[in-house]
Amino acid sequence: MINNMMAIGDGPIKTFALRGVKDNPPYMHDERLLTLDDTVEFFNLIDGTKLTQQEKKDLVEFLRAL
Repeated sequence: MINNMMAIGDGPIKTFALRGVKDNPPYMHDERLLTLDDTVEFFNLIDGTKLTQQEKKDLVEFLRAL
């Protein structure tokens, strides 16, 4: 039960590999985020992860290295 509703699995969730993510901008389903920096900042704000500037920089560098 999730939020008083019965959750039924429809099978595995398909996730995409991050390999080469730097070569495929813009990001998001509606192409609203033009850079990896924008994308990391967007999820930092939406998810409330409170990443520091250095952590965001490190994450973007990691994504560029994939």
